[in-house]
Amino acid sequence: MSQLSPNNQAPKLTPLNNLIFASRWLQLPLYLGLILAQCVYVFHFWVELVDLIGAAMGNAASLQHILDAVSVPNGPRPTKLTEVTIMLVVLGLIDVVMISNLLIMVIVGGYETFVSRMNLHLHPDQPEWLSHVNASVLKTKLAMAIIGISSIHLLKTFINASAYDEKTLMWQTIIHCAFLVSALAISYTDRITTITHHQQKH
Repeated sequence: MSQLSPNNQAPKLTPLNNLIFASRWLQLPLYLGLILAQCVYVFHFWVELVDLIGAAMGNAASLQHILDAVSVPNGPRPTKLTEVTIMLVVLGLIDVVMISNLLIMVIVGGYETFVSRMNLHLHPDQPEWLSHVNASVLKTKLAMAIIGISSIHLLKTFINASAYDEKTLMWQTIIHCAFLVSALAISYTDRITTITHHQQKH
């Protein structure tokens, strides 16, 4: 608990402490930059979606763009819009959405945790996870989001497995498993820290 002065006001910070504490606002341009990155992802999502709809309706230019997007370097190039091609494009759109969700967690959660309170506790659209966010919770949720993104990439690879060599498939699976182990380690470490903190209180 922070110590209050006799008149129930927080003690004034020294100039040096005030400067150090105010330096957290240097992170603001970083979060604004992530918002711009979010705009780029939204634009990319709609470009891919419009091309997918155009390809389904017979637009040749849209079809070529879709086929180029799902083609694997040094692999066979699709020649028409098939169920597998559509699935790969849709998984790409889901990938964009999941990365966008990751950006939101970093922007909102990071700003709330490290820069300034947003006072959203009475807002009807406040995310459920933001009500108890801290550095540990944010770290765990980011790890889970990265696993979700990795899962989408791995699924796209397995659906189009014939276009990849065994070495690529093996390393993508190993990297995904490494993400899983890392997330479990982070969750276990946070659990131990939480239990220790509660035991110290009692």
